[in-house]
Amino acid sequence: MKGLILSGGRGTRLRPITHTGPKQLVPVANKPVIQYAIEDLHEAGVTDIGVVLGNVGREAIQEFLGDGSQFGVDITYIVQGNPLGLAHAVGCAEEFVDGDDFVMYLGDNILNDGITELVDSFRDGDYAAGLALQHVDNPSQFGIATVDDDGDITSLVEKPDDPPSDLAIIGVYVFSPAIFDAVAAIEPSARGELEITDAIHLLLEEGGAIDSHVVQGWWKDTGKPEDILSANRLVLDDIDASRDGTIEDGAEVVGQVDMHETAVIESGAVVRGPTSLAADVTVESGTYVGPYTSVGEQSRLANVQISNSVVIGDSDITTDEAIVDSLLGRGTTIGSSAEMLPEGRRLVVGENSKLRL
Repeated sequence: MKGLILSGGRGTRLRPITHTGPKQLVPVANKPVIQYAIEDLHEAGVTDIGVVLGNVGREAIQEFLGDGSQFGVDITYIVQGNPLGLAHAVGCAEEFVDGDDFVMYLGDNILNDGITELVDSFRDGDYAAGLALQHVDNPSQFGIATVDDDGDITSLVEKPDDPPSDLAIIGVYVFSPAIFDAVAAIEPSARGELEITDAIHLLLEEGGAIDSHVVQGWWKDTGKPEDILSANRLVLDDIDASRDGTIEDGAEVVGQVDMHETAVIESGAVVRGPTSLAADVTVESGTYVGPYTSVGEQSRLANVQISNSVVIGDSDITTDEAIVDSLLGRGTTIGSSAEMLPEGRRLVVGENSKLRL
């Protein structure tokens, strides 16, 4: 079985962060989102992986993933170009798949419990496809599946006004090679894209069995800033913290604080977990960090109070104001101004920004 990770979207909901980089490389707990997909596939025994690239950020993704060897996988890059739908991306990968079954994983999704059960269930049966599902509170906002008593999917409907169930399709699929004929047979939707749900509908109409697996742990689509922050909280809650960095005498460090060996917490600083400090991060005296905060590599924090936030990296944050619920792009500089301002900032700051608060 092969793997296919889709990373060709434009990431419009994450702008300005994605004006200068792909959304799949935005870090959650100091790990790029796409790495979680790679690790889930590896854990499920899928190590031959195709990564579908678009026109935005393809060089950055290739630079980060390389040939995949650092993650224990083999990576082949597939250029989709303009994102013309999930089914279009599948069609672009037909030569790579070469007649095998394959897992398709949307590269901006994170699952708490991985995909092993979905993959094993598909392998054990005779299915044309398999879908990961999750119970949701707002089914009208998702593609929704209905399943029979055996767990086979009987119908799919996109964002229904009157949902037949609360089982949402969450962005991880397993396909047999039959999907390629289905993709070739469908027409673009009203929005001009080849929809994967239309291709799966066709498999159902032609008598193909569609397996399902209901995900019990949390799942996040990290398409918006608030989703990144929420995923960061969830991952940090489960982090295996290792205080490998330097904690000076007089520093206060409480809870699960994961530190790279080159990170430094100076005397007089306070860091409360769950928090993650990447390589070459310095938390200076008088600074308060956490909880639920990830600080990316080569960043300096001085005099600031920051919580429930993601600092992507290469940043210098020296304001004496409180920063909360914020996503700060790479290369951000935030200082102080003499002007009196309201307490607490909520920010989404793009790469190489300079602010005075």
